[in-house]
Amino acid sequence: MRSVETIDRLLQNEMAAAATYQQLLDKFQDDGGFTESAFLTPIYEGHKNAASDLQTHIRKLGGTPPAKHSGVRGAWAKIIHGGANKLSKQAALDILWQGEKSGAEDYMKVLGNADLPVSIRCLIEWKLLLIQISHTRILDQLLDSAPA
Repeated sequence: MRSVETIDRLLQNEMAAAATYQQLLDKFQDDGGFTESAFLTPIYEGHKNAASDLQTHIRKLGGTPPAKHSGVRGAWAKIIHGGANKLSKQAALDILWQGEKSGAEDYMKVLGNADLPVSIRCLIEWKLLLIQISHTRILDQLLDSAPA
């Protein structure tokens, strides 16, 4: 059951990441001034898909995934939501980049768990971690091209 708890923490992070992206996308699309939305929407979708994959694995291991949770990035989502009117594109992208780096680190830590089932290990190594790294690279490019 310890594996379920570990996967659950990853799921909570993915759900919180999706919520963070959704809040930013909603805010900046409403303002009509965030052209980077075309790059951020697939990242948002990636987090939703990762959450779905993790929920499936929790069920396969006999657990029950949470219906909703905000996790660590949820705190950032609240900051973004509360201060979105004052948040610059650069600051928003930096917050997202930090979240992606943190998510990749979480996946790496979990891979160090010897008790992790092979199915979830494969999911993390061959899908979720690679996607997380690609999100970071996209955000790197957006940060490099954003005005200072």
